[in-house]
Parts: sequence; C-alpha cells; structure tokens
Amino acid sequence: MPRSVRRPSPTAVLPATCVLLLILAGTMPTAAAPPVATTAPDANPAGHVVASEHVGNVFLQGDQVTVIPPADMAGVVRSWHVTDERGTEVASGSVPPAALSDGDDSQPSPVALSALGPGWYRVDWLDVAGKVLGTTTAAVLVPLAGPPPADSPVAVDAAIAWFARDDVRRQIDFAHLASLTGVAWIRDRLRWRDMQPTADQLAAEPTHVTTYDTAADAQHREGLNVLQVFHDTPPWAVGADGRRGRFPDDLRHVHRFCRAMAQRFAGRVEAWEPWNEANVADFGAHTIDEICTYQKAAYLGLKAGDPNVTVCWNATTGVPTDRQTAGVLRNQTTPYFDTFNIHSYDWPTSYERLWGPVRQAAVGKPLWITESDRGMAKPTDGPAGAATMRGERLKAEFIAQSYALSLQAGAARHFHFVLGQYGERDVQFGLLHGDLTPRPAYVALATVGRMLSGARCLGRHVVAGQPDAFVIAFSAQPNVPSDNNVPPGNNAASGDGDAPCRDVLVVWAERPGDWSERGNRQIDWPLPDVLPVQWSCDYLGRRLPDTVPSKLTSAPTFLVLPAGASRALALNTPPRGAQPADAPNGTAPSPVVLQCCLPHDTAGRDESIPWAWEFEHRLAAAAEHDLPLFVYNFSDEHVSGAIVIENLPPNYRLTPQRWQVNLAPNQRQRLPARVHVTARDASAPKAEEWLTLRGDFGPAGRPTLALQLFTPPN
Repeated sequence: MPRSVRRPSPTAVLPATCVLLLILAGTMPTAAAPPVATTAPDANPAGHVVASEHVGNVFLQGDQVTVIPPADMAGVVRSWHVTDERGTEVASGSVPPAALSDGDDSQPSPVALSALGPGWYRVDWLDVAGKVLGTTTAAVLVPLAGPPPADSPVAVDAAIAWFARDDVRRQIDFAHLASLTGVAWIRDRLRWRDMQPTADQLAAEPTHVTTYDTAADAQHREGLNVLQVFHDTPPWAVGADGRRGRFPDDLRHVHRFCRAMAQRFAGRVEAWEPWNEANVADFGAHTIDEICTYQKAAYLGLKAGDPNVTVCWNATTGVPTDRQTAGVLRNQTTPYFDTFNIHSYDWPTSYERLWGPVRQAAVGKPLWITESDRGMAKPTDGPAGAATMRGERLKAEFIAQSYALSLQAGAARHFHFVLGQYGERDVQFGLLHGDLTPRPAYVALATVGRMLSGARCLGRHVVAGQPDAFVIAFSAQPNVPSDNNVPPGNNAASGDGDAPCRDVLVVWAERPGDWSERGNRQIDWPLPDVLPVQWSCDYLGRRLPDTVPSKLTSAPTFLVLPAGASRALALNTPPRGAQPADAPNGTAPSPVVLQCCLPHDTAGRDESIPWAWEFEHRLAAAAEHDLPLFVYNFSDEHVSGAIVIENLPPNYRLTPQRWQVNLAPNQRQRLPARVHVTARDASAPKAEEWLTLRGDFGPAGRPTLALQLFTPPN
C-alpha cells in the first residue's frame, strides 16, 4: 500500500512503473503494541454479526433503492436529484416531510428513490432554493448467479484487517462489499510484530482473537479466498545492523513464524506472500539472492504449518529485469513458490512488454499480479479523497482495460489496488469512499467480476490499421442470472456452478498517454458478421440496446458470444514464458538452505534501467573481504553433506573451496569464508559475475546459492 509514489510527473506520457510503498503512517492505524483481544463472532452462523443492510448504498437490481439524508440536514433538505457518471440527470424528487425526522427532528429516515437500473449514481440533496447541501453516491449491481469459481482471475486487494482494525462490524461490511463484486480472491495484511511481539510469544492457535482473526473470519464467511501478506520484522528479530523493515539475519525466525501462522489460519487463509516488495528501499532494499534465500525459508515454514496452503513468491515491484529473473533461476528458487507474484503500476498497454522477464521467472507456474493500479492526482481544491467526475469516469474505464490486458499478458490472477479509500500526498487510490459508498470504479470492478468470472484469455484480435483498438477474447462463465444471460443451448457448463461457458470479447479504444490525454478516442469498428453476439453490456454493467457498438470508445464494452465463436477472429495468443522443463536442476525443495549475510551497507542500487529496483552487493577491488555464509537445516532429521564452489568470477578468489557440514534439525551453522577481489575488467559482461555454491546432502537435496559480488571497475 502506498506511502510515497516514485513516478514521472503527472504530465509524463511514456509508461513508467509506480512503486507504491505499504506503510500506513497517518492514514491508517498503527500498532506499536500487540493487538487488543476482541470478542469473536459467534461460531453459530445464525449468531454472526452480519453486514449492514445495503452497506455503502450498494443495491442489487430489483431492490428498492433507499438513501438516508445526512443527519445534519434534517429539517433543511427538501429534494434530491440523481445523476450518472456523465452528469446526466436520471431521477429527481421531493423528500417527504416524514423522512426528515424520526420523531425527534434529528434522525432522517430513508428516502426511496425512483427505480434505478444497474450503474453508478450520484445523489445530491437540495434545500428549498435548489442549492446542493450535500452529496452521496450509490450503486446498483446485477445480481450474481452464484459463487464465482475458485480459479476466477478477478481479485481485489482490500487490507481489511488494517482498514478496519479491531472493528468487526466494519470488517464484515468491507468483506461483504468485496464479495458483491464477484471476486473470488481478496488480499489482506498482517504484522509479524503483532503476532509475535517477543521471541517466546508466538501462538499457532488463537489463544486470543486479533484483528487478523476477525478479518479472516469475515472474508471466509463471504466465500472469499484470502491471500495474506506481511512485511515487517519485529524488533527482537532484527539483524545485527538494527534495521527494521528488512529480513531478519537468522532465517529460523522466519521459518518458525511462517509455520505458526500457516497452522493458525489453516482453512481461513488460502495463500501467503511472505513479504512485500522486498526489492525496493522502503521494504528493505534486498538483493536478489537475499530475496531467494528468504523465500526458501518462508516456503518451508508455511508448508510445514499447512501442506495445502498456496505459497506465493514474495512479490517484487518496479520494472522487471532479466537479472532478477537470472537470480531466481540461478538460485533454483522455482520449487519454493506455487505462484510467482509481482506488483505493477504501469499503464496496461505496457504489461505484455514489461512482464517478459517475470514470465520466464515463473517457469510455467501461475503469474499473480497482487497490486495494480495507476494513481490519479486529487484536485487541489477538493476535500480529501476527492477526484473530478471526469477522473472518476476514466478510472472506472481503466478497470476493465487493466484486467483484460493483464490476463492477455499472461497473468492468471489480477488484484486491483485497493478496495477502501486510500490517498497519499496528492495521489488518490480506492474503489470506495471513506464512508464505504462507491466510486464508479467499484461498479466497474463488479462488472469485470461478473463478465470475466472463470475467464481464460484466448488472445487479442488486432484491428488492421487501428493500433488504438483493443479486442481481447476470453472463454468465461458470465456470472449473471439466466434472465440476463441466454439459455445454455448446446454450450457446455463448467466451473463450480451451472454458469454456461461463453466467449466474451472486451473491446475499447484508447491512446497511450497520461490521464489528461485519455478518454477521447473513438474508432469506427464494423464487427465481422461471422460473430453471433448474443448480448452485451457496458463497463458499468448496463445492458446495451444495440448488441454491438458502432464505435469503439475508451469505455469498454463486453460482448457475449457462444462458446468457441471467437475462433472466427484472428487472435494473437497470450505470450508464454519458460515452462517447468526449462527450470534448473531439481523439482523438489531441499530443507537445506544456504545464505549470504553481507552487511547492508555493501549493497547499492543499480539504476541502469529506469524504474527498475535492483540492489547488488558491491565489494571494493584490491582487498580481501569476510564473506558471511550460513547453512540451515529446516528438516526434522540430521543432515550431512558437502558444499563446494560451482562458479566463481575470474576476479575473485574464495577460500576455502569446500565445506563439510553436519546439521541437527533447525540448526544454523556459519561457514568460514574469505574472498579476495582483484580489479574488474571493465569490458567483462556484468551479467556473468555470479558466485555459485552448491551443496550435496544426499536425500536432503542439492541446495544452491548464487549471488553477484559486483566490483566497480577502476
């Protein structure tokens, strides 16, 4: 979650990565002490705290839309009018005198608005002279036909445990609003220091209920699969340099904590990211070998606590690079993650180009984008969290564009950042306002959640001579009631429910550029007659009277076709990265882990690639350096074996060159090592400067450590 945004100026046109840093100072509650025990909701579903009725003024099609005027307007407000996202008035009326108070002239009652169809709405309250006294928003969503399939790619980052810390009611409301969008997965947050304030205070079982327990329960009861992430080291576990916000030096702390958390949340948290953006400065400025080594310890701990949990790569961010991918592969990290996760704050049109290295690093495993958005500047003269109506509309259009192009670029799951109101400095994020009322982008997410439920990208159709036209084809299960769909006919059903498989085209037109340049493109687009479009809707879920739009605009349209019908189009299939057969040696994780623990002040940032975040070890030439190497045994058995040098750059001399190791369970051992560095040949390729150590521990596997000890040329 952002604290600062590193990006070009708002007028920049070229795509650039925004690094958003997850620190909640000032905006969300902090926690210096362990979480306060709260009363857990009743285990009996009938006794559960339930979501507020129509929380956030979010309704389903067919509901009576009722909105309560603000209490401070009682006795003053006389009428209302409703406009859509383009400012077009769609309804208006008077406020009945009886609605202005509940007998004490202070508590207004709900006001029934005119029948409203699917969409987003602004509700203005007016006085007798027609002056606007206040504003709220509302949404009407098409009902879901049923739960989304668990493998649906549409997800959202919500951080419910932090946005509603120790507030069970608000957590339940957040979870309910998330589930109404039709997402199958939701991302939350947890602090290590809250769950283990001292080394001996770590409970695998919930001896007292924390904000993380109540948030997990709320999300689980809504049928959401939870991805949990943490990115802090408690004070008692920090390394020798005392730096908080970095991995602990002793990875046994990580392994133990991950095992306990996987046990505690088994059945309530389906996936874990064991750190967040470790490659950027605000989350540790770690080198790629440090990230890989940490990932191995965390994976082994999480799987020891819950063998069925999904262990994700600790998501990195910034422009992906070939060197980061080389580090993942050379360290043979592939067996230590089930999904490869990244964050991207780039424009969607750059996803496919920029994500090439991560598709290779994933080696055929699912690619999850667990934070993604493009922040928008707030108006300087508006209230906190405000945005212009044009900006709100553009962000709503962006939602479908982002999900469609992410899946087309190879993502298996995409999490928009973020559900709740969040802003930093002059940048606005969030699908909801602070009072949980919706922005247009919330309705846009709900439309994507329905139309791309269970979706698999089939490819992109390139419209000849129109580079700004986007036609992305999916096989999906539109999650809408049968009266909003078409009879299954001879189309087979699949997934968790009875939703029929369809082909869905997501179509729009947009030029590359920043927000100020977006939203103006229009392209004439004659749909090929061979495509039998059955029905269509716009980006806010509204059914279109004309099945096929005559023009493509920046507002995406969803076209529903019979299954297989999009084969009539020439489709560029989604790119594939490296496959499992291409992975370096071994397919099973080794419980023996090798680590290099150089002081952090020896690391520096390589800024040769703009908007990439890469830190590297830097050792001065003509000197000998201590190389702090460690080996761990995370198994329940004694292990013994040898570690040797497999690769050494020509300007390095390492002594000794072999270590014999015997390790008890959960033991950590220092390996004595000195490295002598001579001057680097400035013409030598930097990419080849890898020091690789390989162990052979028989049945316990062949652990690997690969690091770059970069020596600046003379």
